[in-house]
Amino acid sequence: MARRSSASALPAAGPTDAGPAMTAAPAPASVAALPPLPAARPGTRASRALANALACGAVALAATGCQTAPKPLYHWQEFPRQQYQTLLMDGSDPQAQIQTLEAQAEKARAGNLALPPGFRAHLGLMYLNVGNPDQARALFEAERASFPESAVFIDSLLRRMDGKTTAAQGKKS
Repeated sequence: MARRSSASALPAAGPTDAGPAMTAAPAPASVAALPPLPAARPGTRASRALANALACGAVALAATGCQTAPKPLYHWQEFPRQQYQTLLMDGSDPQAQIQTLEAQAEKARAGNLALPPGFRAHLGLMYLNVGNPDQARALFEAERASFPESAVFIDSLLRRMDGKTTAAQGKKS
């Protein structure tokens, strides 16, 4: 088998000839129908429009960067952590949790902020755990008034409280 020289194997490509390996596929009809895009030359209407668009984009980006975050709907602060600690039953003192939650409620009132859903119910359960059912009832009713969707749960807590109170009073008699 004879070896061919690489120079004789390929045709010579001129400055305008792409050669056999570089032939372009025909463009689809939708692309072929589009006129070529004009080059934006400095000082033309296209370059001014591009500069204006970039300037507007920069102003919009700067304006959104200076915006403050929206005010939160509820004053959550330490409440989720308090709930989690209670659910873990890690031996944390209910009285200490009551003091922390009461301090958070006071901050919310001072800042005219809304307490989150479940806050009053959780605080009521803490009061119930330390033996203060009257304060617990008041907080449960305040939770139901603030969040009507909690009425089924709060009513079940109140019925349980009434059943335990009635049973406790029956044992004393």
